[in-house]
Amino acid sequence: MEFSPFNHVVKLCIQGMNMEEEKKPEEAYKLFLQGWEEAANAHEKFLAAYYVSRHQKTVADKLRWLETTLEYALKVNDDTVKSAFPAIYLNIAKCHEDFGDREKSKHFSELAISLKHNPSDKGPFYHGTKADLQVGDVLTAGSHSNYKAELKMNHIYFTALLNGAGLAAALAKGDGRERVYIVEPTGIYENDPNLTDKKFPGNPTRSYRSEAPLKIIGEVTEWSRPGPDELQKFREKLKDNTGKIIN
Repeated sequence: MEFSPFNHVVKLCIQGMNMEEEKKPEEAYKLFLQGWEEAANAHEKFLAAYYVSRHQKTVADKLRWLETTLEYALKVNDDTVKSAFPAIYLNIAKCHEDFGDREKSKHFSELAISLKHNPSDKGPFYHGTKADLQVGDVLTAGSHSNYKAELKMNHIYFTALLNGAGLAAALAKGDGRERVYIVEPTGIYENDPNLTDKKFPGNPTRSYRSEAPLKIIGEVTEWSRPGPDELQKFREKLKDNTGKIIN
């Protein structure tokens, strides 16, 4: 499953997170549980279980839901969920610590540490923009943010999700047409910390960044474009966002 903010279960989880921010945990829990009950595949089950787990009132119930989260994450086991494993294992370790089981707590803590490495995602990777570029050109860090014009970016950002790059192109500043380029990192890259383990566990949007240039190796012309109403909601959300960009 390619992560999409328009997915039904993802929407329920977003609504639940909004209820959490409004200090309405009971309403949030109902939405997360609805997401779990209506989830139709392993990825949706993984997401919903993750949020249900953090609303449990006992350590035993929390552990049970965390183990369910892990079960479905392992079934998916792709680059949308792999970066979530360290946090899941650490939470499971904390539950065993609360139970007084030091051996199991140590085991899951060590698993979490062992999985903290560079992203395993091999692409293909995409970059969405309104700039007219050619194969062989390079994209470099140092441009101003599309979302905070006063901020000069220290990294160049890209994603392994074609539709995600298409959304970025639609939201990019400029009057040119939306372009999605196939790009190749020329140096090391990392999970985008602005998205990884933030609202959603792991890196579901498969978003990355690098200080090294990205080389353009091709262009894609077809992807699923959001409708005008959906795009306007994104623009409004970005405009109202007061969060700090990790640069």
